[in-house]
Amino acid sequence: MYISTLDSPVGHIMIQANELEVYAIKFPDEIPDEVPNHISERAKEQFKQYFEGKSSVFNFPMMQQGTDFQKKVWLELRKIDAGKPITYAALAKRMKNPLAIRAIASANGKNNLMIAVPCHRVIGSNGELVGFSAGLWRKKWLLEHEARMTSIGQATLIV
Repeated sequence: MYISTLDSPVGHIMIQANELEVYAIKFPDEIPDEVPNHISERAKEQFKQYFEGKSSVFNFPMMQQGTDFQKKVWLELRKIDAGKPITYAALAKRMKNPLAIRAIASANGKNNLMIAVPCHRVIGSNGELVGFSAGLWRKKWLLEHEARMTSIGQATLIV
């Protein structure tokens, strides 16, 4: 296991990778010793660009274990544009499975690649910030940051 860490505006971020890809992004309580490799350092550089407001693109190699359905949800999350949060209902419609809102929410909650697979861009149907294991204050910060980056000034809700 290789680890890179980054001090960010939303706390310390730990990037875990193997020889091929990043498999976890976490907010640790304690900062672990770094044992980086080229993959974890590439991801760290892209996170720096993100937090500096220069890019919202994450194209480092990444993979996480899950069911086929979870992987479809995570792939769909990567298609949500920065600064344009959507509701769980809208995500279900995009996936052509409008009755799967709860299953989609569950898969969203099992995402281990926070920010890079932007589960924070999914919000409740009433516009409320819901369901972010790293804390709703982080979700709020990320959405506001992305709204500033995209020069929208205020995130546009897609329902």
